[in-house]
Amino acid sequence: MLNRRNFIRNTAAISATSLLFPEAIFAASPLLKNIGIQFFSLPKLLEKDLPGSLSMLSNMGYKEVELYGPYPFSTEAARQRWEAVTPALGFKGSGFFGHSAGEIKKMLKDNGLKAPSMHTDLDTLQNGMQKLGEAARDLGTEYVVLPAIPDEKRQTLDDYKKIADAFNKIGAAAKQEGIKFTYHNHGYGIKEVDGQVPLKIILDGTDPSLVYLEMDLYWTIAGGANPLDYLDKYRNRYHLMHVKDMAKEVHFSGDGGNAKQWIELFPYMTTAGNGVIDLKTILAKAKATGVKHFFVEQDMVAEPEIALKKSFDYLAALKK
Repeated sequence: MLNRRNFIRNTAAISATSLLFPEAIFAASPLLKNIGIQFFSLPKLLEKDLPGSLSMLSNMGYKEVELYGPYPFSTEAARQRWEAVTPALGFKGSGFFGHSAGEIKKMLKDNGLKAPSMHTDLDTLQNGMQKLGEAARDLGTEYVVLPAIPDEKRQTLDDYKKIADAFNKIGAAAKQEGIKFTYHNHGYGIKEVDGQVPLKIILDGTDPSLVYLEMDLYWTIAGGANPLDYLDKYRNRYHLMHVKDMAKEVHFSGDGGNAKQWIELFPYMTTAGNGVIDLKTILAKAKATGVKHFFVEQDMVAEPEIALKKSFDYLAALKK
């Protein structure tokens, strides 16, 4: 009799809930709420029409953006390095695309977008932190990210130990500015060298309260590592993630240490959900281990108007 009463009571409660909130029982929550985009996915469109591109991204559903440098305040060395590669890239625009930080912030706000993260360069991080911090505060940006270590500074294991020390100093300077220094892994440093993994020299040799991490799924897998292992081992270190997919699983022809090897793998990048990476499992693990911001990145993708919408739609449909 008691079981029957409980059954009737519970059934009545469920019926009342479903009448008031008909989708409450059956609808699962989205896995990702504020999906972001890395600006390097559509640099030519941004250079040609920044306001129109921001409107397009907003209409797709994106809520966050991640900028890339150099910026007006970047060091001369950083700007020269950029100018040396722009002829091969086919575009010149970067940073604020000819606008001030305040103008960028207004454009973003007008389109319901925020910029929690901005990529920069090592020289500016080491020699221009004050101006970088000022621009980040103007934009409401929390994370300043180094996307890659210059080739000449990662030739030996000792180089990696030195860069770990340098990262701690940069992280302390960033903290004084009220921002968080973050390192974005590329494909190099993942394979063992003399029994050590160079990337782990950085991760183990840096202060978790000063140096945060952004995982690039594509380059992590291309380097031969399992993203789940790094998310588990370095729990709460990864705050940002670049979400990419692979048409088929591919690895570097060497150690991933130079641009030639990266470019060889560009053709295998594909829209999220269209490849072989188990994104749902990885993204769920990422959320559980401390990742706060997820940015779609498909480097200089052809037809971004189509590709970036497909990636957003796939990610937005994922449920917990």
